[in-house]
Amino acid sequence: MALLQYVCSVPLARAVRSRSRTISSLAVTVPSLKKVVNGDSQVLLGMSEKELQQLAMDLGQQSYRGKQLHHLLYKRKVKEIQDFSHLPQAFRNDLQDAGWRVGRSPIHRAVTAADGTVKLLIKLEDNRLIETVGIPVEDDKGSVRLTACVSSQVGCPLRCSFCATGKGGFSRNLQRHEIVEQVLAIEELFKNRVTNVVFMGMGEPMLNLKAVLEAHRCLNKDVLIGQRMITISTVGVPNTIKKLASHKLQSTLAVSLHAPNQTLRESIVPSAKSYPLDAIMKDCRDYFLETSRRVSFEYTLLAGVNDAVEHAIELADLLHEWGRGYHVNLIPFNPIEGSEYRRPYKKAVLAFSAALESRKITVSVRQTRGLDASAACGQLRNEFQKTPLLTDSDNLQPSQADIPIVC
Repeated sequence: MALLQYVCSVPLARAVRSRSRTISSLAVTVPSLKKVVNGDSQVLLGMSEKELQQLAMDLGQQSYRGKQLHHLLYKRKVKEIQDFSHLPQAFRNDLQDAGWRVGRSPIHRAVTAADGTVKLLIKLEDNRLIETVGIPVEDDKGSVRLTACVSSQVGCPLRCSFCATGKGGFSRNLQRHEIVEQVLAIEELFKNRVTNVVFMGMGEPMLNLKAVLEAHRCLNKDVLIGQRMITISTVGVPNTIKKLASHKLQSTLAVSLHAPNQTLRESIVPSAKSYPLDAIMKDCRDYFLETSRRVSFEYTLLAGVNDAVEHAIELADLLHEWGRGYHVNLIPFNPIEGSEYRRPYKKAVLAFSAALESRKITVSVRQTRGLDASAACGQLRNEFQKTPLLTDSDNLQPSQADIPIVC
């Protein structure tokens, strides 16, 4: 699902300068290997160490070469096969001759906000652009939590009325390596490890659940990000919460509710018509029983639409009806161009939060981040692309002076 923005609860951020990098594209030949790994045929990124060992043996190498591949991909984050300097040249040539590529894409634009939030536009192989956001937060002891907000689709088909991504249309699902590379791009730019990953960027993760789960495995097992540090968000797709529960992940499920009743929710989230609120709440209750993991509810506050104290009381009653221990993240609307919605006043946000807390609902209010960097999901992409970039533009790489920087 395309969330309005990802924001953090700790107010202090480390400012980071943005930069743009270009990665040369590798020519892809017709694959000579019959082995296809999880749909990402001939792409190394996203493969496990065991799969890489098998690939090395398939190409006549000893299995330890697969361990070296794993190190080069996930520790050194090398982007091109010919830069795998630890591997014999013959092995590198065999990989390329067999049609293999790393699966890293160039950064098309990078924008840094005054608070240190960085939004990247990553240019995929088919010239589509996707967004990913890096959010650095420094605590009082100087430790930095770096969150990567990643996309799961190019655009989004659900078209929530407040969301910039939906206004930009939908193109396709992302493959697993296109999800994983977003996290590596954030680590490279910040020169620091990503500590948290949230699937709250462009797209509805549950409509691309296979690739999302494959990317989740890679981020956990290969990039070494703990499952409890990963959040998968959804606006609600029938039967998918049950499917996710069957995997018994220790990651957080965040459900974008945005309304305390079905009628209001349908006016904000068109897809709600096919997935009634009671059905979502039942699936969330079952998810908790199956996984013992608390469900978090996202609630975007829209001035004069769903931000009244009466709405908060109705929301509390709904949550109490379906279980206990729920957590609500309140998200003041992040304004986007052309939207009919307005950001609520701080007084209204505090009153809504207080009404929930007085009814024993755990609640947090997300501090908005990156307003000056088009941080609303889909906003920056819509400034540059609603259709694929022209092929001719491949040769027009932006210089550092061309990148819009706000700092």
